[in-house]
Amino acid sequence: MNLSLSPLGLGCAQLGNLYHAITDETAAATVRRAWDEGVRYFDTAPHYGLGLSEARLGAALREFPREEYVLSTKVGRVLEPNPGGAGEKDDEGFAVPAAYKRRWDFSRDGVLRSFEDSLTRLGLDRVDVVYVHDPDDHFEEALRGAFPALRELRDQGVIGAFGAGMNQAPMLGEFVRRTDLDVVLVAGRYTLLDQAALDELLPLCAERGVTVVAGGVFNAGILATAEPGRVYDYAEAPAELVERAQLIAKICARHGVELPEAALALPIAHPAVASVVVGAHDPEQVSVNARRARAVVPPELWAELVDAGLLRADAVIAEGVS
Repeated sequence: MNLSLSPLGLGCAQLGNLYHAITDETAAATVRRAWDEGVRYFDTAPHYGLGLSEARLGAALREFPREEYVLSTKVGRVLEPNPGGAGEKDDEGFAVPAAYKRRWDFSRDGVLRSFEDSLTRLGLDRVDVVYVHDPDDHFEEALRGAFPALRELRDQGVIGAFGAGMNQAPMLGEFVRRTDLDVVLVAGRYTLLDQAALDELLPLCAERGVTVVAGGVFNAGILATAEPGRVYDYAEAPAELVERAQLIAKICARHGVELPEAALALPIAHPAVASVVVGAHDPEQVSVNARRARAVVPPELWAELVDAGLLRADAVIAEGVS
């Protein structure tokens, strides 16, 4: 299936109060700014803020024509009421009351229930893309239950496409081989610091016509600023990785490019990658990321990174330089 995704997508974990709370008004303004910046692809999940992200995103998108944007959500975690937790905080990184608890469920029934609940929270009658979310420890159940259920929904026209979203590349490659999914969302594995998706996943997707969405392109923070940060994949970055990022940043600066601009440019240059999804806590962050995504990165920068051993030689770069 040929998904029509905007090159820059809005990842909506922050709309679920990731790390800190934002207001409903800020969430709506963030979506509105994304629209104004040309974003037409929005990705959410029940996991994000125990459903808060879906509810906020659905409300914010109601002012825009439904046929003009692509919306994806996910299955794999069913939300169940947690009456005793209403006075507590969620323990998975979101600043929300623990009024619900997540239960892993990749069965057919679990997927159908999760999808129906998502439609209710979103206030929509259809979703364009549904991903099987983080099935790392549930490979067989996802193959037997989740993927066949989503295939049925696609064949019935209830959803437009289905796929898988993960923080690793090898299992995504297995799903591409063993199912007829349409799209994968690979987070953190095709970045300036980690090109593991090049080993197999990206060539396989290109060969089979599977759309790729790249997420986690800043590796959770280290690549998000001109001077590299200290957080890599949600943990403290090892010293050698910080040093590597600093070397990359220096080469970027020599070519008049900021580190996050190069971090956005690398994945979208690959022919298999249709969109890069980036989150934002407020409208200004959306505009900053949109400006970064429009930056022109000279081919000479990529060539210097390859020559310095800081970028894989098989990375596919714009202008045919590799």
